[in-house]
Amino acid sequence: MLPSIFASGLIGAASVLPGCSAVDVANRLTPKNGMNVQRDLAYGEDPRQRLDLYQPKPIISPEGEPRPIVVFFYGGSWQSGDKADYLFAAQAFVERGYVVVLPDYRVYPQVVYPAFLEDAAGAVAWAFEHADEFNGDTERVFLVGHSAGAYNAAMLAADTSFLEERGVARGELAGVVGLAGPYDFLPTESEALRAIFTERDDPSQTQPVNRVSGGEPAMLLMHGLADRTVRPQNTTALARVLRAEGSEVEVIRYEGYDHVKIIGSLASVLRAYRPVMGDIAQWMRQREE
Repeated sequence: MLPSIFASGLIGAASVLPGCSAVDVANRLTPKNGMNVQRDLAYGEDPRQRLDLYQPKPIISPEGEPRPIVVFFYGGSWQSGDKADYLFAAQAFVERGYVVVLPDYRVYPQVVYPAFLEDAAGAVAWAFEHADEFNGDTERVFLVGHSAGAYNAAMLAADTSFLEERGVARGELAGVVGLAGPYDFLPTESEALRAIFTERDDPSQTQPVNRVSGGEPAMLLMHGLADRTVRPQNTTALARVLRAEGSEVEVIRYEGYDHVKIIGSLASVLRAYRPVMGDIAQWMRQREE
């Protein structure tokens, strides 16, 4: 779950709105008049296999061209999360002309590895399959994730099997953006993580750093240097193996940013003061050229 206080600038607002967390405040303050939202579209049979679709207005771009697509995966330690909490993140991309596919996915204790990756691949496949219906451009599909969601995105890029089983080649992805992702960790810090990951013949193969083999789509890996939840070394390790295999990767590190500040920076009330969304947008536009 996204922590209830992700930016000091929202604490005051939350304190005067009874029953509201900082996430609630961020979403309430998010402009909504520039987008069309379709909620709870099914990409599978399970109640957690639902997604929200965010489209810029007008749905048809001024140039008459299909719009690029972002599939956004939230975090939550593969144990929690709700797509409704990430309106603020979806709007950040919609404002720049992207269609956003924002899925829920099954989490522990309902499932363990690799079911949440299978769901993530299912949501990506849905985006490709339905792109014509929402004026999306299948030649410009980006995966973006924070924390456990960044892990999901990176694993889909590194391990070809998940997307291929759903009829999508990873080469069809325009790029992957990971914010504060755990790409190289020992899943032994809690009973839940041990249950999620270590009941495998070789638990090391659950880690993105050990699945890289070359040919991955371009990646932008972003991390706050003050992150104590997911250590920045995770990003350093994944970038190192990607470069060693000849894959394109760019790393951006933010001084003073912790695990929550990096995602909170996407909120509309904070974007003008923090570079994260601007850095993402610039990188993605370069991949579209």
